[in-house]
Amino acid sequence: MELQFTKMHGLGNDFIVLDFRDSRLTLTPEQIRFLADRRFGIGCDQVLVLEPARDTEADVFYRIYNADGGEAEQCGNGARCIAAYLREHGYPDRDMIIAETQKERLQLSFTADGLIRVNMGHPVFDPASIPLAIDSAATEYTVLTTRGEIHFIALSMGNPHAVLLVNDVETAPVSDLGSEIQQSALFPQGVNVGFMQKLDAHTIRLRVFERGVGETLACGSGACAAVVAGQIRHDLAASVNVKLKGGELNITREGERHPVWMTGPATTVFKGTITL
Repeated sequence: MELQFTKMHGLGNDFIVLDFRDSRLTLTPEQIRFLADRRFGIGCDQVLVLEPARDTEADVFYRIYNADGGEAEQCGNGARCIAAYLREHGYPDRDMIIAETQKERLQLSFTADGLIRVNMGHPVFDPASIPLAIDSAATEYTVLTTRGEIHFIALSMGNPHAVLLVNDVETAPVSDLGSEIQQSALFPQGVNVGFMQKLDAHTIRLRVFERGVGETLACGSGACAAVVAGQIRHDLAASVNVKLKGGELNITREGERHPVWMTGPATTVFKGTITL
């Protein structure tokens, strides 16, 4: 089987985009892992698969597969890449795109300076909905690790996040501690672990250890989760610039009743064909 693909990235968080809107193709977890392999396949953090919209008001439905073959519910950087892909292919012929995922319907729009703005919806704090294996909701939780008790804020941005405040993201044990927290029984479906350093009320630095991938150069939903957590506990402003290894995102949330907006770039790297 031959597949046509587009390689894209959002601040270095890279994707293989497969357009299955006109076909009934499906991929196995083994095929996903092969495509994502950086030595034997194409290489990526996630594979994005476009399918026909389920809702008549939507433009596209898309699935998100992590490099380990497992399916994810949400991906902010991937959402921007989907918008850029559709615009590059002449569809739709307007400035607003409605994209469906497993859990949400996203509004994607284009700014005058070529960036893509995404309505990421509202954060969810109910433990059962994150999911977090704790009976009652709290502002902050603790998890016991080999480094002692770690305090974190838990929320869902369509996928589960645990956000930790650190003094310096450069020296934070992102890989070791991120992996250990992901394996905790507190997170029955795993979790994306964000390590946040506050620079000032309008600026943070962030590293994210993602489910099924490991640390990525950027994580859009992780940036949203970190800003929401920082607004709750660390006096962050309504609009925050998030400095990631791959570049910068702007995250805005005007208040508790308002959705989270993410603005950033999406880039096409190359296109090709691969045989499975």
